[in-house]
Amino acid sequence: MAPDAEYVHAAFSAIAPRYVAVNHILSLGVDILWRSRAVELVADWKPSSLLDVATGTGDLALDIQRELPEIEVLGVDFCKPMLEIARRRGLRHALCADAMRLPFKPARFDVLTTAFGLRNMQDYRGALHEFRRVLRSGGHLLVLDFSIPEGVISSATYRFYLHHILPRLAGLFATSASAYFYLGESIERFPRRGAMCDLLVDVGYSDAVCIPLLGGIAAIYFAQA
Repeated sequence: MAPDAEYVHAAFSAIAPRYVAVNHILSLGVDILWRSRAVELVADWKPSSLLDVATGTGDLALDIQRELPEIEVLGVDFCKPMLEIARRRGLRHALCADAMRLPFKPARFDVLTTAFGLRNMQDYRGALHEFRRVLRSGGHLLVLDFSIPEGVISSATYRFYLHHILPRLAGLFATSASAYFYLGESIERFPRRGAMCDLLVDVGYSDAVCIPLLGGIAAIYFAQA
């Protein structure tokens, strides 16, 4: 079943004040390394304009803004409490907007990134179509998101942690643990590895690539519009 937009909005609004700290604690800081790899890929493409969709509290957009100051970076999210934190953290350009109906003309951006956001959208295919609409021809899409490791033992162990341990750990730090129970469900639903690359190609992107991270618990996907 697709994520419910109202639930996602309410859940992330509730955890916004402690979202950054809790994520770093639960990942032991590995999420910082994942975003660093994403920034390296963006740098290789040498864009002049970049849209970070579902920017949340601005983690990836801020990394790009800091490391690649020559790029015009704009972050969008439909959750105002998250955006307010992104602005306070220093994101210069942030806009409240729905990822399914981006308020931009076609071919507006050289690169579009989304970190841990596509998974929360009601219609993955529809969102990818909308992303492609605002990308120039030959522009790049980058998706960073969670996955499930391959292998019976590794996947079973990770699933136990994901569904039974992580939400309870999160409850010790966050004001509400419900979003972290939802996290496991959303990761299970999300297309991964070859399935995501196939979806990107089916939508109209080319040269889709998957880079597994930390044994496959996350992945970077990128492709050209």
